[in-house]
Amino acid sequence: MTQHRTTYPEVGATRTGELPDGYSHLRVRHRISERPCSVDELGRLGEMLLTWQVHARARVQIVTSAPVAEPGGLVTTRLGVGALRLSEPCEIVWVEREEQRIGFAYGTLPGHVFVGEEAFVLERDAAGDLWFVVDVFANPAVWWVRALRPLVPTFQRLYLLHLARAARRLLRDL
Repeated sequence: MTQHRTTYPEVGATRTGELPDGYSHLRVRHRISERPCSVDELGRLGEMLLTWQVHARARVQIVTSAPVAEPGGLVTTRLGVGALRLSEPCEIVWVEREEQRIGFAYGTLPGHVFVGEEAFVLERDAAGDLWFVVDVFANPAVWWVRALRPLVPTFQRLYLLHLARAARRLLRDL
């Protein structure tokens, strides 16, 4: 069992969809397919998600401890430019590879501006549509993010839309 170094006790809560009390919650769902997709297409795009290609296509800079998302792996997302660049360290807390659902979640580590967890999942529904689904529970960990708290959901939604568009582009290229 992985020893978590995360900054919150509810490790893995995004996997069940029952997000813990005491945090801000966000659930975003973007349809990324323009037509019904096969299980094979979900599998191929899912592997791209787990190998950081969705983030790369979105031009999100990340540093990882391994080329594939696995529990216990470390990932640092680097957002912004120059002096305004944030390095957000996280630990991967779960990975799921099911026939209709592929994804992972990471939890915040010391040094992250939030405390909480974020799950990135690709789901195929009964009609064959592919969805990019993100569940987040988090609270600000630093004063300046608390001061910007009313704006945080807007920034999160824009960032997640950017990732969903990247997944959509990768799906088109399959």
